[in-house]
This record gives sequence, C-alpha cells and structure tokens, in this order.
Amino acid sequence: MSVNVAVVGLGKMGISHLAIANALAQFNVTAICDTSEIVGNILQKYTKLPFVSDFEEVTSQPGLEAVIIATPTTMHDWMARKAIEKGLHVFCEKPLTISSAVSRDLANSAQSKGLVTQVGYHNRFIGTFREVKRLLDAGAIGKVSHVQGEAYGPVVLKPTKPTWRGKAGAGGGCLYDYAAHPLNLINWYFGEPEACSGAMLKSGFSSEVDDEVYAALGFANGVTGQISVNWSDHSVRKMTTRITIWGTAGRIYADRQEIQVFLTGNAPIPEGYKEGWTVNYITDLTPPVSFYLRGEEYSAQLEAFGNAIAEGEGSRENSFFSAAETDATIEMIRASAETTGSVGSFGAERLAPRKSGFVGRLMGR
Repeated sequence: MSVNVAVVGLGKMGISHLAIANALAQFNVTAICDTSEIVGNILQKYTKLPFVSDFEEVTSQPGLEAVIIATPTTMHDWMARKAIEKGLHVFCEKPLTISSAVSRDLANSAQSKGLVTQVGYHNRFIGTFREVKRLLDAGAIGKVSHVQGEAYGPVVLKPTKPTWRGKAGAGGGCLYDYAAHPLNLINWYFGEPEACSGAMLKSGFSSEVDDEVYAALGFANGVTGQISVNWSDHSVRKMTTRITIWGTAGRIYADRQEIQVFLTGNAPIPEGYKEGWTVNYITDLTPPVSFYLRGEEYSAQLEAFGNAIAEGEGSRENSFFSAAETDATIEMIRASAETTGSVGSFGAERLAPRKSGFVGRLMGR
C-alpha cells in the first residue's frame, strides 16, 4: 500500500523530493504546498497535483499519512511539530532545527505517537559511506584513534545578495548547510562528541554567515576528530565530502566515488579485503533504486522512509534523534568559536543586508 504524502516547500530540494516521491511505488502524492502561489500554480498545472498554499490546510486533509518538509530551517520546528500533533510521519530536510533541545523534543513527541521520522542526510545512503560504517562495526581497523571529516564546494565565490542560506539566524551558513553533512557521518560512526575546542568560523564573501568551518572534536573511548569545511573553494567543481579514519590496524578513506582501505592484518579482515590496500568503487557498492534522479541516495532515502512507514516498525534511518546529535555538534562548534572569538571576516568586503526578492519570498529551499 502506498503512503499518502504531501510535499511542503517547492524550492530546489522540494522539487527534487516531489519528483522522486511521485515516481516511487511507496508514495501517493496527494498535495503540494508553498507560500508562492506562482510556483505552486505552475506545478499544479503541469503535474496535476493539488496545490495548497496554507500548511495548516494541507496537514488537515483527510487520508494524509505523511509530509515531506523542504522549507528553510527556521520553519522546520513548527511545521514538524504541527504534523506530529496530527499523527503524520515526517521526512524533513537538514538540519532538523537550529536547537538540539527542540530537535530532541520533536523526536520524543514523534516516538510517543509511534511515528516514523527521518532527516535528509543523504550521505548515509551513499554506498562508500555505508561501507565505512560496516567496516567500523566489524572492527576492521582495530581501535580507532582519529577521524577527519571534510567538505569543500564552490557555493559562495563572490559577494552577492544573500538568500535565506546566507542570513544569520535563519539556519544558513557553511556550518549549518555544508558542515552538517560530514558531521552527521561522524555522528553516525562515533556518536555525539563530548568536547569541542579550537573552532573557527570564518566569513569571506558572505556578509552575515560563515564560509569556512574548522574545529577539533573529542569522542568517547579516546577518539579525536577534526572538521574542515569550506564552501568558498574555487578549486572544486561541485560539493566533495570526505571521511578519513585511522585505527591501530589500518586506515579508511572514503568519498563519493570510492573507499580506500589499508589493513595491517592485526584485526579481523572482512570478506573482500586483504592486508595492504583495497579499493572499492561506488559502482560496486550501490544497490539499485526504482527511480533515479540526481543520485541513487536521494531515491534510496525516500524509499527507506516509505518502507519504514509501511512496515510499522518506527524510525530506522536518520531519525530525529540522530539528527539532534548533529544539531548538538553544530552548537558545540559555534560555542567554541564564540568563546575563543574565532568568528568573523577574513578580509573580503562585507555587504549590508538587503531585502530579499522573489527567490527570498519562496518558502522552498
């Protein structure tokens, strides 16, 4: 049985989720929602899906079972809360909220009602990063000593009028929008950090938010970590996320394309690996999906959401609880940077805030 779902927020991510959900057997899209009637009416015309501009009205539709929320971060709290109150399963874009306490409260509320929650950290559905998790669980590199998470991309390469992603307090900036991805992977592998030090948030081209993020993290069992993220990197063509992990019996390196593993043989060697170097490619680690758009991981995450609802076993992947760990990690980094005074510009001309135009008026991401 397919799940009746509404897609809320018709920006870049919302339209992507809409296209995928509308093609998957797991879902029956019953409505689309956005504050922009221009966008909504155009999509209604060409998709034949009912457009509703009011979120309250959408969530009150008879037979609705779930919502996909792809709006700016500051809207996630009240929208997810309203959906949960009405007994709806919730898929929400990342980060979940700008407060880990709020995120945990939402997680508890959904759990008390037996609802499935999931947050759009799609890297957990990329074959290479899932293989890292499998190898760590198998103890392939022995006792882990250190992890490094990186992400680089050409998002902000000159001073421009900011959208919501470039506005302070709106859940924008490199830390919330970019660093959240490798941080979420690190949380998946090692849990929530116990300490953060030496954090630096640097603004270059953005007038209100950070463009670079650097920090040292401390985890349980003596694991240390570093995060290095820059969304103003001219040298890369598109976003690149990397994870490197060192242990007493080897090292793991993974990105979107491949996983490189060096094993000393001083720990159990999983099937398919050997002493020394083994390289596995994403093409060998990616299970097929029923509909492809942008990357298998985007379809796989929604398939998992729909399957969890259909099977009635509660949240399984990227739950609100796991997203709250990432929200807490973000808070630790920001607090560390503010304590040391390592927040600010590194020389680029700063722009005065301007009123947002048509794009800024859209609810969608």
